[in-house]
Amino acid sequence: MTTARRPLTATDLAPLARAALGPAHHLTGVERLRGGTKKGVYRLTLDDDSTAIAYVWSADEDFWDAGPSDPRDPFSHGTGLDLFTAAHDRLAAAGVRTPRLRYADATHTHLPADAAVVEDLTGGSLEDALARDPEQAPRAMERTAELLATLHAHTGPCLGKVALVDHGGSSHPASCEQRVTEGALRCIAEAARREPRAAAVRRELEETVRALAAEVRPRDHHTLIHGELGPDHVLLTSDGQPALIDIEGLMYFDLEHEHVFLRLRFGPHYDALRAPGLDEARLRLYRLSMHIGLVSGPLTLIEGDFPHPGRMREIAEHNLHQALSLLKSAS
Repeated sequence: MTTARRPLTATDLAPLARAALGPAHHLTGVERLRGGTKKGVYRLTLDDDSTAIAYVWSADEDFWDAGPSDPRDPFSHGTGLDLFTAAHDRLAAAGVRTPRLRYADATHTHLPADAAVVEDLTGGSLEDALARDPEQAPRAMERTAELLATLHAHTGPCLGKVALVDHGGSSHPASCEQRVTEGALRCIAEAARREPRAAAVRRELEETVRALAAEVRPRDHHTLIHGELGPDHVLLTSDGQPALIDIEGLMYFDLEHEHVFLRLRFGPHYDALRAPGLDEARLRLYRLSMHIGLVSGPLTLIEGDFPHPGRMREIAEHNLHQALSLLKSAS
């Protein structure tokens, strides 16, 4: 585990900024933005007051300390320049707005890490906009729904991360529901080791997950989804158009998985994003599984040196209550 983490400075990032943005202007300011747990996100300010965003993938920037991941697992640790560039290219081809890639470097020439520089969208996050201007919320959500409709109109030949599937690879789970079920059972075990209330109902949780999985009927198509899309992962352009960020987890999977997360993160605004024809059996399985994962994940994260443990505990507590409520209703 990393014992000391130091945010990068202007001195550290100046070579990357010069390579990405040209030598005509000098880097005058660097700000590490909050929110990233798997990569460093830095706003670069130049001497002409223009800005850009640098992404840095390194052990010092990854608070999960997860180590190597299996690219054939669609839910493996979603981090890395290769995942980012593949997702960026797929979204561009699909006509889905995301910050434009200005520079990518996997050679470690300018930093001892993989890095990329993208445009800095100046409209803030959708999350902030919904809180700041409720009267404009319907229009913002309408635009987001249009963006998602464009995203979800695309499918892939098999399930898996875009970086794998678009290069001819395939994932090892036989189906989306199998991968979700296996992951839920692992998360139940992880949560039970860290939280007595989860341990007390471990058997009931496992039995319920298996019972819900047994109700899911086979399916032969896979939709392009973001995977972890909340209003904090949507940025706005200067004219209010939405753009997706944190795209490394882009994958071909079940649309129901996307909508369970959308409903969880958008709360009262979710109605604007509803889609017809979703499979209720998959929704039930994915909903319980997601709540369980959002107990075990945050509790695991705060065992390290994540700098905002209070927020992670709140997430774990909320989702534990939700999982227990779903368990009660299923019995």
